[in-house]
Amino acid sequence: MTDLTAQFLKEVSTRLERLAGPNKAIDDAVVAVTESLEAGGVVQAFGTGHSEAFAMEIAGRAGGLIATNKIQLRTLVLRGDRKVSELGGADFERDPNIGENLLALFDIQPRDVFIIASNSGVNGSILGIALAAKARGHKVIAVTSLDHTMKVKPKHPSGKRLSEVADIVIDNLAPFGDSTMQLEGGVGVGAVSSLTAAFIAQRITIGVSEAIRQRGKTPPVYISANIPGGDEHNRALEDLYGERIRREA
Repeated sequence: MTDLTAQFLKEVSTRLERLAGPNKAIDDAVVAVTESLEAGGVVQAFGTGHSEAFAMEIAGRAGGLIATNKIQLRTLVLRGDRKVSELGGADFERDPNIGENLLALFDIQPRDVFIIASNSGVNGSILGIALAAKARGHKVIAVTSLDHTMKVKPKHPSGKRLSEVADIVIDNLAPFGDSTMQLEGGVGVGAVSSLTAAFIAQRITIGVSEAIRQRGKTPPVYISANIPGGDEHNRALEDLYGERIRREA
């Protein structure tokens, strides 16, 4: 192990240990998601750029909750009227006007809860979805870097940050710029937000599953499709939600 690898391991481990400790925001998120699912709701997960990995960690993976749906920008191309060429640039991610247009392509119901991940918490599409969800009366949970978001200017016309819109704000503990180390010459490396966000996603999933189990019910979770009976188990539970949950590429 090189010195830089050891340093990065320490940076990651320190943050994961903090996130593994008492955390009211995560506890509140577990309660909100549990209540939503118990009432027949679905978790609507959204993130853009590398934060889409958080939505993938929440929705549609082995060991994850069945009642989850990943909202993704490319659905505006797959099912909407946007052009494929628009997916290649940052302007799509920063477009503040896509919130209602994107949500209209999904079967979203009143008891659903939103979890939105964005390290910076200021891009237009992120705020567009958050504000649209709030306007519809949904609870919004944010996963963001408080260090970063408070040091940058909001890009949405509302002038708001995701952390200022959400009902529950979970700090992913990433530093400003995401990089945890500096190489000679000031080059930043060692991005950590994806790792901490994945841990947060799993802690929420585990917490919700435990809460449902404590209520005497079997947590509705995916098992790997690559073990015998996996496909049959998963499809039977997915069928309970129909088009409310999608597993598009």
